[in-house]
Amino acid sequence: MAKESLDTQVDQFNTTLQGLQQQAQDIMHSIATQAPDAGTPFFVVGLTVFVLACFVGYYVVWRVTPALHSPLMAVTNAISSVIIVGALIAAGPADMGLSKMMGFFAVALASVNIFGGFIVTRRMLQMFAKKKK
Repeated sequence: MAKESLDTQVDQFNTTLQGLQQQAQDIMHSIATQAPDAGTPFFVVGLTVFVLACFVGYYVVWRVTPALHSPLMAVTNAISSVIIVGALIAAGPADMGLSKMMGFFAVALASVNIFGGFIVTRRMLQMFAKKKK
């Protein structure tokens, strides 16, 4: 009697397992049909991200209070230094191509941003320094 009970439980388990496999296949099929098209051009995706970043950046920058300007300038300088590292990697290939020219351009612009930020920060700190007599 125990063997028949065990056989019945195994059959029920197999039936449940087959039902779960079918449900998993149905879920995978629904996910595959709802996924975005993999054929979307990279340019369109990149342009979309760029435009959204411009809008977010605009609203973030114009809502900054003057008291937060100096700390945010320091963070901007740190981000620019990370950009320089990436630009140097892009400018590093031996062959002359678009990536090398864009990398050089990025290095130049990020360098201007970093050094300009240091100059502005220095001037702002001089404003708060005690005046010598």
